[in-house]
Amino acid sequence: MVPSLLTTMTKPHFLSFLLLSFVFHGLAVAQTQSQPATSRAIVLHAAHLLDVKSGRLVTPGEVLVQGEHIVEAGASVKHPAGAQVIDLGDRTLLPGLIDAHVHLFLHPGAEDLQTVQESVPQRTIIALSAARDDLMAGFTAERDMGTEGAGSADTAVRNAIDEGLFPGPRLRISGNAIDILGGHEDAIQYNPAQHVLSNATYANSKDELVSAIRQQFKEGADFIKIYETGPDKVRNGQFSTIYQYSEAELSAAVQEAARSGKRVAVHATGEPGTLFAARAGVASIDHANQLGDETMRLMHEKQIFAVPTFTIFDYFADHAATPAQAAREHEMLDLKIQDFRKQVAAGVPMAVGSDVGPFPHGTQAREFVLMVRYGMKPLAVIQADLLNGAKLLGWDGQIGALEAGYLADIIAVAGDPLQDIGVLQNVSFVMKGGVVYKK
Repeated sequence: MVPSLLTTMTKPHFLSFLLLSFVFHGLAVAQTQSQPATSRAIVLHAAHLLDVKSGRLVTPGEVLVQGEHIVEAGASVKHPAGAQVIDLGDRTLLPGLIDAHVHLFLHPGAEDLQTVQESVPQRTIIALSAARDDLMAGFTAERDMGTEGAGSADTAVRNAIDEGLFPGPRLRISGNAIDILGGHEDAIQYNPAQHVLSNATYANSKDELVSAIRQQFKEGADFIKIYETGPDKVRNGQFSTIYQYSEAELSAAVQEAARSGKRVAVHATGEPGTLFAARAGVASIDHANQLGDETMRLMHEKQIFAVPTFTIFDYFADHAATPAQAAREHEMLDLKIQDFRKQVAAGVPMAVGSDVGPFPHGTQAREFVLMVRYGMKPLAVIQADLLNGAKLLGWDGQIGALEAGYLADIIAVAGDPLQDIGVLQNVSFVMKGGVVYKK
């Protein structure tokens, strides 16, 4: 039998072939699905439209789109001569979804191994594929919370999407996250003599934090992601985690980011790290397993968003390698749920982020279901996602609502998300910036 081209390729040659194949496929998708928005008007018609700010379901629902923006939205809109009418039948129109915590450069499997075994070019291909999957699931804007060792490769991914070369959400990116020596993302499970690199950038003092932040902004980061706590433990029913940066160090980081008009987000699961972060004035506390009373008060006062990321905890609990590990993960999740209910009662501002990457991209709308299951009303979760998410990503007044002047990021689902938020897991129509990607 004559061997095929693929069977005779070496691994480097195969990766090059895969890269070229993906590039050409991406260009073809971009040409067929993401033509620049034209001046021709588009009218979307559906059974319903969700007014996110009022929480009212408008029946029927129509949106007039011209170019990249919404011109009008409501029960009926103008139908200009020559406008393309897209009738979506019994669907409900709502703004494109926002995921405030994603990892485009990760995929299911051993996270520590994939970041060591896979090259940055290979991981960049994976990130482009992940971005496409997220967009097709209805997520038209995302915040990438660190490339996990791929440096500033997310700058290239963001720019390629913005330039229309590949389909994907609008992105806010952080480059490599920042961590201490021996910290949460350091390669502490490996033989030190092998010098396995950390999945984050080292910074061990205020001066090093400032230097790392300046380098990341130079390389294109939109914001800074810092690991503030870890490792996490549960002992005798009590959650604990150590902090990595002092309040003074975090304050220096926040001030340096603010000098450039940008902000800091932290991975922080418990006290006192969460309190240090709140006092320092970060933009969001991601994961937020445990928040003390003073931390919750400050977050409410300063409008610092908690991003619970339930889906990743739920996924790890259900996909643990051993029964003992599963028990630990479920215990961690149970404590997180209890604390989340306290946070909701205390009025802590929420945004929605899933931590997708270690579980499959395009499936993260489960986060909406879990936030409702664990204590929030469907409308509150949708408003946390769209209104708070737009603020957190720095696109307030541009995305997150179907209003005149907003970007035409629009999805459609079957059913009423105010009654069954699970319908957001099955998005049937996706428009971003006036361009239809899925119908």
